[in-house]
Parts: sequence; structure tokens; C-alpha cells
Amino acid sequence: MKTYHFSQALLPDGWARDVRIAVDGDGWIAAVQAGTPAAGAEAHAGIALPGLPNLHSHAFQRGMAGLAERRGTMEGNFWGWRDVMYRFLAVLDPDDVSAIAAQAYVEMVESGFTAVAEFHYLHHAPDGRPYSDIAEMAGAIGRAAAESGIGLTHLPVFYGFGRFGGGPTDPGQRRFVTGPDDFARLVEASGWALRGLPDAQVGIAPHSVRAVTAATLNAVVAAAGPVPVHIHVAEQQREVDECLAWCGRRPVDWLHDEAAVDQRWCLVHATQVTAAEVARMAASGAVVGLCPITEANLGDGIFPLPPFLEGGGRFGLGSDSNVRIDAAEEMRLLEYGQRLRDQARNIVAGGEGQSTGRALYDRALDGGARALGRRIGALAVGRRADIVLLDAEHPALGGRTGDHLLDGWIFAADGRAVSRVWVGGRPVVVEGRHVSRETVRRRFAATIGRLLAAQ
Repeated sequence: MKTYHFSQALLPDGWARDVRIAVDGDGWIAAVQAGTPAAGAEAHAGIALPGLPNLHSHAFQRGMAGLAERRGTMEGNFWGWRDVMYRFLAVLDPDDVSAIAAQAYVEMVESGFTAVAEFHYLHHAPDGRPYSDIAEMAGAIGRAAAESGIGLTHLPVFYGFGRFGGGPTDPGQRRFVTGPDDFARLVEASGWALRGLPDAQVGIAPHSVRAVTAATLNAVVAAAGPVPVHIHVAEQQREVDECLAWCGRRPVDWLHDEAAVDQRWCLVHATQVTAAEVARMAASGAVVGLCPITEANLGDGIFPLPPFLEGGGRFGLGSDSNVRIDAAEEMRLLEYGQRLRDQARNIVAGGEGQSTGRALYDRALDGGARALGRRIGALAVGRRADIVLLDAEHPALGGRTGDHLLDGWIFAADGRAVSRVWVGGRPVVVEGRHVSRETVRRRFAATIGRLLAAQ
């Protein structure tokens, strides 16, 4: 048993001072006491928060960050960016993927993300043939998670088709494609590959409405059982137009018509939706996965958050393409996007006098924990001991208490506000730096240097 003492901490029932948290040998919170002295516990003078879940990541894309920021003969939109991504991933081997993912995960933990849902579609060898171990790439992700310490929900992607209605795939997608039976074997093998990771979860991710048919979508969901189900939906206007041309329905409507969408589901992006679709998503109980940095980078659009929240909807946050990894910035940009569209302020705050930072954080904790299917997102007995410590002496936090601390971190601080992080009770960030930062950074730099020199 290890016991920590924090000057201030955000507990499920609100802020508290002088908080002792006991963590058992398996990384779970065994006891929480407020208003008690340190009395031999390891004492920290900062602000303790529950670690934030990252509900949507493509870790390998960290390696191509910045490579698609040129205007050329390609379309200047998501589809042109996708072409760059396909060329980058075409040569990656498992060791490359592990090196890049480790770098992404280290950056996530340093910024305040303590768990990640890895939406993983890079399954096969560069020529499209399965590896002899069908879960070879899942193992690469697992090694990166183990090195960084981040909690993992691994989401093998089902990618059956390249066009709406079961159309053929493109050559750039050959590393992704599986049939339902092979996918079921991949999911099972991924569970075995990750069995050594503490509290790892395996779900599934039908890639998108254009990559499935109704029959294959329902087959893979039924075969997987009661696990998290994540899917990209309505990210781009072209996607909506093509879906309408194919079946006369928009992607969100098609999905709710053809599948039993419920609280297990995470609908990622949904940046091109109608008011009626927003109401359907909120009523279904599904979490909407928002990735504001990536959605801005790709020009996706802005999710209509106010009516979704008014309908009782839940959301969480993800770093998606990992072009920039910063938990506070994801929250800040989510709110700022709403402000720019509506020409108003404090959109996510629940009512008069309420804190926008607190509303963002609470909702991201709840939605993220649900989407990852893990006992995380709160400093409470029985939850994973994922703790983020903010530096109380940071200029944006000094002299503040309660919700003003979250407002200061999200809207006024820089990346140096996070001083320490524990994941499953294990210290992984000390004085703002991941304990394996230099080892991971050197391997990442060598990997990217070699990959880019070969292109």
C-alpha cells in the first residue's frame, strides 16, 4: 500500500483540502480521506486531479505531424491529407509503430492524459498480407503503452470496404482490410497480446459507415460481445454527400437505423450533423468523441455542442491525429470553437456563475471513462489511481482555489502546469518530465529520420 497526501484535490463531491489517497499494490484507490494530515504519507503541495481519458488516438500519425501542411495539386482538405497519411503508413513496420506510439503516449501523459483509446487499423504488412502473428501490430501498441505507462483501451478496427454500400477498397487501404471472421480472430488475439498490461481493455472499432455494410457492422458488433464500440461518423461534408447519394440517408441516421447504438458506443467527430441527428445521438446514450485540435487542423467543422448537452448528451475528448498533443488545449479549443460560431462566451458552463473549466473537465472525465470501458475518471475508492498534479506555483494557478484552478489551467496556463502524473499508482511524470522521455525521444527521432530519408 502506498499513501499520498495532496494540498487540494478534486473529488467526486467537489474540491477538498488535505487529502490522503491510499493506493493498493495493483494500482487501485483503496481509501480517500479529506481534511487529514499527511502523517507519514508522501506529501505533495500541488493540486490533484483525476487523470483525463483520451478517447480517440491514431498513435502512428504522430510521426507525420506537420508533413501535410503544404498546399499542392491535391485537394486542400481532409482527403488530400489522407493521401499523405496513406503514403506515410505504407512502409511502417511494428518496431516503427511502437517507437512512434511510445512518443505519442509519453506526450499524452505529460499533458494530463492518463488513459487512451487506440483506434488501431494498421494490421497487416506493407503488401497487405497478414503477419504470421495476426496481432503483431497490437503487440507493438502494447509495448508502447507499457513503456509510457498509459492505460490502454485497444480498439482493433474493422475495415471491410472502401466505399458506401460495400464498394472496393483502394491500394492505400490494403493494410487495414479484414473480413468479419478474420476480424474476430484479430480481436481475440489482440486480447492475448495485451494480457500483460495492467487493466488493459479490448473493444472494437468499425472504421466508418463507408467501411462497413449493415450486415458486417452488426456481425462484428455481435461477435465482440459487451465491449466498447467506436466508429468515425459524419466527419466531412463529402462523406455526408456520398452517403446521401448512396442510400438517401445521412451517416448518423443510417447508423441509428441499422445498428442498436447505445451506451457502449462512441461516435467520433460527428461534425457534419443536423439538429435531428444531434437529438438521436443524445437520446441513444452514446458518447460523442470530439477531437478539436485535429478537427481544426483537418477543417472538419465544429460539433453543435449546446443542443447536444441540452438533450442530455455525453462527450469526451481525443487527440486523434496527434498533430499536437495537449489535454488542456483540447478542452480550450472545444470551448473556443463554440464561442467563435455562436459569438458568445462560456458555452459549456452549465448555468449562471458556473465554471466553464469545471464543466469541460467533468464532462470529459465522464464521457471518456464510459468510452474507454474502464474504472477511471475519479479520485474514488475502486477507481484506477490515475492522478494528475498541477503545480500550485504556476503563474496561472497561484493564489487560486476550487474551480478557478481548472479555469486557470485550461484557459491561462502553458504546458508546464502539469508537474507530476501517476498512472495506476505508478509515478510516470516527475517535475514535468516523463521518466522515460529521453529514451523514447531518441528512438523516435532515429525512426523518423530513417523513414523520411527513405522517402
